[in-house]
Amino acid sequence: MPRKAQYDVDAVLSQAIDVFLEHGYHGTIMDEIIARAEFNRRGFYLEFGSKQNFLYQVLAHYQQTYLKTIMLHLESKQGLGSISAFFAAYVKHVKGKGCLLINCVAELGFDDPKIREIGRHYLDRLQINFIGCLEKAQNLKQLHPQTNIESTALQLTSYVQGFAINAILAGDTDELQLATEALLGPLAIHKSI
Repeated sequence: MPRKAQYDVDAVLSQAIDVFLEHGYHGTIMDEIIARAEFNRRGFYLEFGSKQNFLYQVLAHYQQTYLKTIMLHLESKQGLGSISAFFAAYVKHVKGKGCLLINCVAELGFDDPKIREIGRHYLDRLQINFIGCLEKAQNLKQLHPQTNIESTALQLTSYVQGFAINAILAGDTDELQLATEALLGPLAIHKSI
């Protein structure tokens, strides 16, 4: 009868998120993750196989635990309010540390087809959700009728990527909040009284 694992895989994956955010993939030493998770080396490699396979599991956990929750704002497709709520939650999440998924795409995307695929899938989903919200905004007359929805959704998706990188540089400032207001403000139809 196999023995029950003496560790919580989700806890190990969550602790690894912080290490990968701090050091990047190439700068992360597996001994640090093993020590933080109070894991033994042999058990770690039996469970995950390699550092690369471990990263894939960490990214899946990161998307499920963090990005999915943030993405729910867009999936509600309530127009510009959904987009604003998404950016507020995303900025709060990435502030001072960046986004693990975008960081990995920037660091590994050229060399690792699986990372590129994971990143592409996330960005495609993000863009599709922006399109849904923008269409709803047009229907609600929140958005100028001549707005090109597809190009605007692509622009918003690109900003998400940029925000993830700028969050590292901006640190604990309000720069990203100001940038969000500057980005979303011109989209809305301002009704005169």
